[in-house]
Amino acid sequence: MADGLSGWVRRWWRGGGGVVGAVARWAALPLEGVFRLAVALRNRRLGARSVAPAIPVVSIGNLTVGGTGKTPVVRWVVDRLREAGVRPAVVSRGYGRDELALHRSWHPDVAVEADPDRVAAVNRAAEGGAQVAVLDDGFQHRRLGRHLDVVLLAAETAFPGALLPRGPYREGPGALARADLVIVTRKSAPREAAETVAAEVRRRHRGVPLATLAFRPGGWCDLDGAGVEPPRSPVYIATSVAWPETVRGLVAGVAGPATEVTLDPFPDHHEFTPGDVRRVVAAAREAALVVTEKDAVKLREPELRGALDGRMVHVMVLEPVWESGHDEVTGALSRLLRDAGLGSPA
Repeated sequence: MADGLSGWVRRWWRGGGGVVGAVARWAALPLEGVFRLAVALRNRRLGARSVAPAIPVVSIGNLTVGGTGKTPVVRWVVDRLREAGVRPAVVSRGYGRDELALHRSWHPDVAVEADPDRVAAVNRAAEGGAQVAVLDDGFQHRRLGRHLDVVLLAAETAFPGALLPRGPYREGPGALARADLVIVTRKSAPREAAETVAAEVRRRHRGVPLATLAFRPGGWCDLDGAGVEPPRSPVYIATSVAWPETVRGLVAGVAGPATEVTLDPFPDHHEFTPGDVRRVVAAAREAALVVTEKDAVKLREPELRGALDGRMVHVMVLEPVWESGHDEVTGALSRLLRDAGLGSPA
């Protein structure tokens, strides 16, 4: 197992860590207070200094440090814009190279602009002919103005929750007052958990449109994208996502409770080395080796393929399933495009 400190922190945020974790939570209270104050001051300073973008901007963001499904939701929005005859671009800070590679593999003909200066990135996209910019992870980026602010909340994470460093939240629940639309997502959590989070959002922000979205394995492929049969027990999961436990839950949900599942988590956005891959192959032995699409884009690199030594890899492809609020989401996109004099999403 390779998640180390990051894995312990995730468990700690969820109440784990035993006596050490309890003491650490108490000791981190002042740090959380300092972080909360810093966020409030930053929002006050930047909130009134946004720069009008060159083209309409749809921001897909969240309140936590990851794991809500931003990247596949960006993909869904890009697909809807393309269906409406609109030329979109994806804009990102560029922190996760794997996510940029995913966007480029999903939409080879869509510009992907990565730059910590999101204003400059949107301007480049506009100069290249894009008509709408879809911002991946933009809710906390206050400098760039946007026309539609979408915030995702994961049903797997308690809402509301502690702020960094005591918890995974970058902002408190009051930040949702800035959102134009909230989507509660779920991967391994039951539908009831998503409904609980949605009810809390409604209680705090009655005027914010709300939707719920589940991610389900929509199929399996190999590293080249060819369809394959679902993996059979035993299963060995090697993944570098923010909340790897959700991947285990998804696989177990498809394969059945009797499936023997081993989880080998790496830190989020981890850059695999040939040594990592050889270790995983040796540890998996005869088990079916499972990764996410986010992992697969890295494993396709020639050096890492060589380390696999011909080993079959099952890539889990997630499919978004709207459970409520689909009309609210498409309606918000339609209004944005109509106001900009563009098409209308399907």
